[in-house]
Amino acid sequence: MTTWDPADFRDRVQEVLDAFLVERAVELSPLGPDAGRLIAEARTAVSGGKRFRAAFCHWGHRAIRPSVDDDAALARACASLEVLHASALVHDDFMDASDTRRGRPATHRAFEAEHRAAGWRGDPEQYGAAAAILLGDLLLGWAEDMLRGSGFPAEEVAPGLALFERCRNEVIAGQFLDVSVQARGRADVDTAMTVLRYKSAKYSIERPIHIGAALAGATPAQLDQLGRFGLPLGEAFQLRDDLLGVFGDPEETGKPAGDDLVEGKRTVLVALALDAAPRAAAERLDAALGTSLTAADVDELRGIIDDSGARAQVEAVIGQLSDRAVEALGSADIDARARDVLVELAAAATQRSV
Repeated sequence: MTTWDPADFRDRVQEVLDAFLVERAVELSPLGPDAGRLIAEARTAVSGGKRFRAAFCHWGHRAIRPSVDDDAALARACASLEVLHASALVHDDFMDASDTRRGRPATHRAFEAEHRAAGWRGDPEQYGAAAAILLGDLLLGWAEDMLRGSGFPAEEVAPGLALFERCRNEVIAGQFLDVSVQARGRADVDTAMTVLRYKSAKYSIERPIHIGAALAGATPAQLDQLGRFGLPLGEAFQLRDDLLGVFGDPEETGKPAGDDLVEGKRTVLVALALDAAPRAAAERLDAALGTSLTAADVDELRGIIDDSGARAQVEAVIGQLSDRAVEALGSADIDARARDVLVELAAAATQRSV
């Protein structure tokens, strides 16, 4: 039985984000219409999504402090993690040369199209790249501003900010590791897991829980207990993303079929397949990664991955990691209702089609 309303929570987060961007629009209004275009794209970047990071931050806080003293402050703190996420996506889409995000043009493509339609001077692609870099940077700064100014007393927000800074550093360094792995064109399972852990798992679940709990005054022991839940769950969450990046339905994911294969991502799924597939099939998969693929090519590569047993193996690991996370939560020194909701969130994060 559901113990909270996730749809209502998502609406509340969106309201907070919309209000924050109204404030930023006023601040930037003296810069004229170009700043307005940047705000409009920022609004698109923070719209929609599953809001897992905000939810884990919220329930990390309530795990330690069940009765919320300042609901508005907590809502702003949670929403700040969605701004961080939007920053990462804007930059990630540019670095991966992705054309779409949630069924619409990625930020760099949207600005590129505006340049081309207006017939401006210079290279439209370069303009789109510059705009995406700048918007991603702006969102990253806003995320910290939003947390710092959330409304918590300075002595309470300081531990959360320290963890936010660690989270920011981990995700940026993890992204560079990912870029380097793709450039080298090879990654064993251990390397792929390291990328997964620092690029996504920590900032998706473990650090949001930690930040929420730290804002509530969690002890080091409680943070450690919540981390034993959050890290394996974050890994399971990203492994599910890896499966969806290859086998997901474009109508649900908002991305083209087999998008990770076209982008050449050296995920855990791909590393396992390259290890287990027959030599000729592995060579075919390896050579095809990151190239222009037809629908038939995608189906062929999916078949190689499936036949290798990698898909089934990743599904099994997702189950094992999820079980480990929930088991760790059972012995944590936290509020009982928060524990129940975190278990629900664990299922939602790992058993999904988008």
